[in-house]
Amino acid sequence: MTNTTHFGYQTVSEDDKVHKVAEVFHSVAAKYDVMNDFMSAGLHRIWKAFTIAQAGIRPGFKVLDIAGGTGDLSKAFARQAGPGGEVWLTDINESMLRVGRDRLLNKGIPTPTLLCDAEKLPFPDNYFDRVSVAFGLRNMTHKDVALSEMRRVLKPGGKLLVLEFSKVWEPLKKPYDVYSFSVLPWLGQKVANDAESYRYLAESIRMHPDQETLKKMMEDAGLERVQYYNLTAGVAALHTGIKL
Repeated sequence: MTNTTHFGYQTVSEDDKVHKVAEVFHSVAAKYDVMNDFMSAGLHRIWKAFTIAQAGIRPGFKVLDIAGGTGDLSKAFARQAGPGGEVWLTDINESMLRVGRDRLLNKGIPTPTLLCDAEKLPFPDNYFDRVSVAFGLRNMTHKDVALSEMRRVLKPGGKLLVLEFSKVWEPLKKPYDVYSFSVLPWLGQKVANDAESYRYLAESIRMHPDQETLKKMMEDAGLERVQYYNLTAGVAALHTGIKL
């Protein structure tokens, strides 16, 4: 029997989800950053800056940026790690990875880029000082497997940072739903000529584990000292955990 999973609110086969998620990001790659600015009123830049600060990258660090998309985190990490460091920009989607790679090269940052699946990371055990994933975990089919892989490649004492949309503060839920299911697809159509991908985005956020559930999943994957920070009333949350 074929295993099923969620693609937004739809129930699909696991293989179909992989293809559908790929289609979404192939479609939006060229307008990804413009849409992020429209969708979040620029707040995604503040959330990423907070994540970068919490990462505490030092010169010489080895860093893995999973689902790194257009390279915002990798750019900052590479500058902080310096010439003695090693920062990998990875993504499962070729269109997104090309945008990120080209942007980094245009900034004079020739950091290595790799097309890879977070559930099957092609890196040795205990290799990285930091692993990050920003707005990518919710699109993964087997989140528990991906989190275990992230822990595996971390060095003892290394930190995992997961920045993701999360459960919004209850009093804001109704206006947030109106925005997500009415305004967001409209913006997607106007800016990226793609309403359906942004309707999927809104649905995928609702299907993603809430703050406490994701904290437990990270602990189950073997991470210690797991904590989270709610950002903008829980619209997003940064979870961190340490491999001891």
